[in-house]
Amino acid sequence: MTLRDKPTVPEVLPIARAYYAKPGNGAGGSLHIVLDDYNVDDDSVSFCMDHAADKGDDDGVALAGLLLRMSRTQRLKIGRSVYDPT
Repeated sequence: MTLRDKPTVPEVLPIARAYYAKPGNGAGGSLHIVLDDYNVDDDSVSFCMDHAADKGDDDGVALAGLLLRMSRTQRLKIGRSVYDPT
């Protein structure tokens, strides 16, 4: 995957699951409103990226950066699949 490529759900889902697995991120961490509440519009993802940066949450910033390059449909699939082991 290059910077210009749109990330795929299979590429990003393990990253999102690892993010959830970090202590304190069980409810989506800095990206709660995107991953748990399914507010998948660009403004919400950007808000979460800024929030993560303010908290020093580098993993949250990186995940938000990937999500911003994805479609809203892809983002929704990530949020809905984070807890699904398949």
